[in-house]
Amino acid sequence: MWGKDKSTTAVAVEKIDTLIAANVTIEGNVRFSGGIQVDGEVIGNVIAEGDESSLVRITDKGRVKGEIRGPNVIINGHVIGDVYSTEHVELAAKAIVSGNVHYNLLEMVMGAEVNGSLMHVSDDKSGSKEKSPKVDKAGKPIADIATVAGASASGANGPNKPGITTQ
Repeated sequence: MWGKDKSTTAVAVEKIDTLIAANVTIEGNVRFSGGIQVDGEVIGNVIAEGDESSLVRITDKGRVKGEIRGPNVIINGHVIGDVYSTEHVELAAKAIVSGNVHYNLLEMVMGAEVNGSLMHVSDDKSGSKEKSPKVDKAGKPIADIATVAGASASGANGPNKPGITTQ
């Protein structure tokens, strides 16, 4: 009523086709389409196939030891592994992710924890969603000046001294 309209950020799929119950442990990869909710434990990768509106939901009792790949991912449990999302990632208050989170749109609630990197994926026309790091001619990573606190455009140690390379 008074707040912002959440219909634009809501995940398109709320239908859960697959449920991994609280007392269930699955060892191996899980491939699905539609929606999956993990209340138990998955030791392996959770991978959405085919559907751009697929949803992976890890509840506060859920645990995944492996990668999560899907367009829409909601985490309120524990994930040990990387998360790859092409659309929307929501990290709820009890979320603990020990790995990198690759996202297009990220929603993170106070209390959520990420022990890894947050990596934005871009939508480019070539079909590749991964954001490639900037590298110099030798293949070494180039730091973005906006991400390095206190660095000057001429390098961290002044002009003509080793430091941070900028573009």
